[in-house]
Amino acid sequence: MLVILYSWSTCSVTDVYLLNLAMADLLFALTLPIWAASKMKGWTFGTPLCKVVSFLKEVNFYSGILLLACISLDRYLAIVHATRTLIQKRHLVKFVCLSMWILSAILSLPILLFRKAFYPPNFSPVCYEDMGNSTTTWRLVLRILPQTFGFVIPLLAMLFFYGFTLHTLFKAHMGQKHRAMRVIFAVVLVFLLCWLPYNLVLVTDTLMRTHVIQETCERHNDIDRALEATEILGFLHSCLNPLIYAFIGQKFRHGLLRIMATHGLVSKKFLAKDSRPSFVGSSSGHTSTTL
Repeated sequence: MLVILYSWSTCSVTDVYLLNLAMADLLFALTLPIWAASKMKGWTFGTPLCKVVSFLKEVNFYSGILLLACISLDRYLAIVHATRTLIQKRHLVKFVCLSMWILSAILSLPILLFRKAFYPPNFSPVCYEDMGNSTTTWRLVLRILPQTFGFVIPLLAMLFFYGFTLHTLFKAHMGQKHRAMRVIFAVVLVFLLCWLPYNLVLVTDTLMRTHVIQETCERHNDIDRALEATEILGFLHSCLNPLIYAFIGQKFRHGLLRIMATHGLVSKKFLAKDSRPSFVGSSSGHTSTTL
């Protein structure tokens, strides 16, 4: 976030999307100590905090993949169609990002409304949703909602847009000029590796609860353990994006070194070793594919 904000006047459209993605990751990362404590002692923080941290988790999940889908559309328009009028205006990009935040908040509202702290006898307290007599039905709805709008549809959009983008680059023999796109592909790949297992287990759990597959105590316990393990893997996603930028994105690495050198934290000789890449504009100065 610091690197992008430090060079705000010259940042690209993709940088604006990545800034919002980093904001979503940071908001969620701030709640991780609370989730860690709840794994040790159960949910001892009451209903208000249960609602807030659950809501932040859902908003992070939705906004993350929706912003990645927006990035894929931006690259598709810039490279495949060489579109200038729609993607070079930064105020339009800000509007798109704001819309993604609002949509994410709307999709997360059921969690905010129905989550509460439970204190069952002989068990540790938990933070879970309570919808009265319709809890089972609504829980299925809350499973299908993120799987559809927060994973399947954006994932299909990314595969479509990046598929055509790669086809265009290789057809025009521009692969070397667009090596910086590997950062975006790495971000998408890490998202899939982190969240796909969790979604697959959720699908299995949904099939079991709807009696498409047989529900047994052993299978129920196996799925619960798998959900807990894959959810932690999903949490890890919010901490990996900065590492991707640092090790793959030369622009981000150079920007961070430049800030540190300016404030005397590192020697300026590091800047000479990590020379700044030239910008490869895909359609305009504001849609550079260099990251």
